[in-house]
Amino acid sequence: MAVGSAGVGLGICFGLDWRLTLIAMACTPLTLGASYLNLLINVGARSDEAAYARASSIAAGAVSNVRTVAALCAQGGIVGTFNRALDGPSAKAQRKSQYMGIILGLSQGAMYGAYTVTLWAGAYFITKGWSTFGDVSKIFLILVLSSFSVGQLAGLAPDTSGAPTAIAGILSILKRRPTINEEGTKRRTIKDGKPMDVELRKVIFAYPSRPDVTVLNDFSLRVKFGSTVAVVGPSGSGKSTVVWLVQRFYDPLGGTVTVGGMDVRELDLKWLRGECAMVGQEPALFSGSIRENIGFGNPKAAWAEIENAAKEANIHKFIAGLPQGYDTQVGESGVQLSGGQKQRIAIARAVLKQSRILLLDEASSALDLESEKHVQEALRRVSRRATTITVAHRLSTIRDADRIAVVSAGRTVEFGSHETLLANHRDGLYAAMVKAEIEAQAFA
Repeated sequence: MAVGSAGVGLGICFGLDWRLTLIAMACTPLTLGASYLNLLINVGARSDEAAYARASSIAAGAVSNVRTVAALCAQGGIVGTFNRALDGPSAKAQRKSQYMGIILGLSQGAMYGAYTVTLWAGAYFITKGWSTFGDVSKIFLILVLSSFSVGQLAGLAPDTSGAPTAIAGILSILKRRPTINEEGTKRRTIKDGKPMDVELRKVIFAYPSRPDVTVLNDFSLRVKFGSTVAVVGPSGSGKSTVVWLVQRFYDPLGGTVTVGGMDVRELDLKWLRGECAMVGQEPALFSGSIRENIGFGNPKAAWAEIENAAKEANIHKFIAGLPQGYDTQVGESGVQLSGGQKQRIAIARAVLKQSRILLLDEASSALDLESEKHVQEALRRVSRRATTITVAHRLSTIRDADRIAVVSAGRTVEFGSHETLLANHRDGLYAAMVKAEIEAQAFA
């Protein structure tokens, strides 16, 4: 539209006085040159975007972990890190402001210089009788308005100059092809009533971010429907990886993961994850009410079912004591609740889901002994209706498991019940872990 209005304006000006219009157009390269220099400087600022992104990440991390920052008295260090991240862009911004000042002066000088030359030429033509005051005024007004239109178009240059960076990021996302993609494909499901045994057979796995570090190496584990198998071992042995493979957040590099006798790669992904109830070490709550957070386990659940799930997770009494009860807002990421309260709400959500596979990753790690007792009883009731895999560091929480798999260096090195492992592997890893825990409790 700006180009069209400028073209129409020039046509009218040529009709009024072609000589004065040509003189005015001869000054145009001066104003366009200054605008072009301005565009080049704005394009150069794109190189600072990575530094700005890093600084924003530092600030966001400090705000989200403000209590930890305050407890460590690390405010000065965080501010220093933030400032260092912006040292490069700050120096460039100072130079840019100087250049921009010079260019702004040149562009304004060129513009008013063009106006001066046009008016001087118009006055000369009037004195010579080659033009009239009315025609000169019309030409000058039309050219000024046309320059404003072109100036508005040039004002879009900073946004336009940032387009290549944005396009590159968007194209990288569009071109990315996830290794696990179920869109547009028909996948199989397992009928209700069929046992949902879970088995990992000779699994080899390494995370894509660390392909050179093998997490699971020839790992095998079988969990029958209705039974509970606990996975224990030292930190970094690959325990939590098991629950991610069962939900197929990753595919193994070797071996197979089966559910109900079928390879998880043949199952409908959404259906598979719908059949898994997960309670992690760091429960995820969403901004909203307690009722909504529990209801995520089963959006069609009735109010009575939500309340019963909360009772089983030993959180109902706490919720009922709140002024707004189940309508209490938990805040972003559950910031209004303690760790134990968040974990019990997550357990209530898993209970409400009534899935055939129950995955627990340190599900009671943030609970006190009294709450842990009630939650463990609730989880035992739920586990009778599901295939349960529980990952634990606190061995006292898994002594009643049907079987215990002891993992070390990505392999199952011991397998059996609590009593069997202590009786048959007195010098084994599990016995050493039990002894260490007892000694730690004695000194606590």
